[in-house]
Amino acid sequence: MSAPSNRTVTEVSAGGLVISATNPNEVALISHRNRGGGMDWVIPKGHVEPGEALEQTAKREVEEETGLACEVVSKIGEIQYGFTVGKKRIKKTVHHYLLRHTGGELSANNDPTGEVVDVRWFDISEVGDVLAHATEKRIAEKAQRLLQ
Repeated sequence: MSAPSNRTVTEVSAGGLVISATNPNEVALISHRNRGGGMDWVIPKGHVEPGEALEQTAKREVEEETGLACEVVSKIGEIQYGFTVGKKRIKKTVHHYLLRHTGGELSANNDPTGEVVDVRWFDISEVGDVLAHATEKRIAEKAQRLLQ
């Protein structure tokens, strides 16, 4: 009997950087546990639900993970990467938006998955030093240019 072949699954997510309603130089980030058990600061994002537009997903996921209602200002860009879980190869595309805070309070208690450990406002100029992933750092740099 031959071993099962690896299969590739495509996943699409959306999320973004939320600009504070009171300070246009601040954006919200979330912290969660990485696979090694450490803490990583990342841009809030999540999977697209069936029938949901990318912008809707970005707003819903950001609200679920940060407690902040928001509106889309513009698309920042997208990143693509791949990883393996067991015998499954996952090819992922994440669409990132620049969002403006319109309501709600910053809180990690809204996340239905329990993955979010902390949420915090960061000055846009320090986000590149805080984010865990190089691809997200590039998204933050693009957002900073959009805000200038």
